[in-house]
Amino acid sequence: MSRRTAGLVAAFLAGLALVVVAVLVVRQLTAASKPELPVVPEARRPVVEIAARVCSMLSVPLLAAQIDAESGWRANADSGQAQGISQFAPDTWKEWGRDGNGDGKADVWEPRDAIPSQARYMCHLYKMVKVIPGGSTRLGSTRLALAAYNAGPSAVIRARGMPQLNETRGYVHKIMHDLLPKYRKAEKTYQESEAKHRSTKRGTATPSPSSPPSSDATASSTALSPAPDAATEPRPTAPGVAAPTTRRPR
Repeated sequence: MSRRTAGLVAAFLAGLALVVVAVLVVRQLTAASKPELPVVPEARRPVVEIAARVCSMLSVPLLAAQIDAESGWRANADSGQAQGISQFAPDTWKEWGRDGNGDGKADVWEPRDAIPSQARYMCHLYKMVKVIPGGSTRLGSTRLALAAYNAGPSAVIRARGMPQLNETRGYVHKIMHDLLPKYRKAEKTYQESEAKHRSTKRGTATPSPSSPPSSDATASSTALSPAPDAATEPRPTAPGVAAPTTRRPR
């Protein structure tokens, strides 16, 4: 009788061990299959945040998703027809490239020049597509502005909407339906984490006697504030007028 009991106990324990192992394996597989959210590289965040304030239609997730689709955040990306982190065609860069880092030259390979230039160009494209059917809504204008960035404004104007180009349609779909939702979630997580960090820091800070802000703090605050864009915006391309070079599949 005791042997039979011992055998039943051993069988029960063996079965329990198998169940535990199965649960752990399922959890591991579930965790491994959960996609990680993309993030804005720490080195690029300051310039992306400032660029996102160029016009109300832009946001950090939108610019980040576009850069991801264009170059995968690689500053040296070169398709042969477009260059740099924001993938400007040479003719488009001639018109829209600006010196963003204050070194006296507009360099398409320098992200601090290219990303603000990308933002200004996108704001211009948003204005252009307003007159196109479907371009008066925020969603429609974003789709058409992205299409114009990829294929060239003239292609969108001729099509009176989304061009019949597989590359352009795939580009817009990838940003709108894949990358943008992920970057929105990632940005929400980032902002919540930053808010929690600031709250914790305030809660643990030791009160100190009142004193006027130091000159270093004032200078730092001024340096981080975006300077107004004094440059005159290039004249918008009118329908029928040659626009920047259409980019072909890279």
